[in-house]
Amino acid sequence: MNKSRRELVLKAFNKLDKTGDGVITVDDLKGVYDVTKHPKYVSGEWSEEQVFLKFLASYDTPNQSDGLVTKEEFMNYYSGVSASIDNDAYFDLMMRNSWKL
Repeated sequence: MNKSRRELVLKAFNKLDKTGDGVITVDDLKGVYDVTKHPKYVSGEWSEEQVFLKFLASYDTPNQSDGLVTKEEFMNYYSGVSASIDNDAYFDLMMRNSWKL
């Protein structure tokens, strides 16, 4: 990822990492990520905690899910996303809209 993309990803990570300890946890997500619109929460299939854990697992290292997302794991996830988006302006828009940066 180029510098501007890395900076955007870091801004998103810092927004989610409410405690500033370099790790995103379920507690960090509360108040930042709204689970009430998630289809499985709406249907009653998942609890708020389950939605948060599934959300974190999507960023976690594959086959090593621990319910925590480090800065490195978050950056690695977005490196993959970045590789599929050629246009810097589109990546910027996607990140700003996704995380309300």
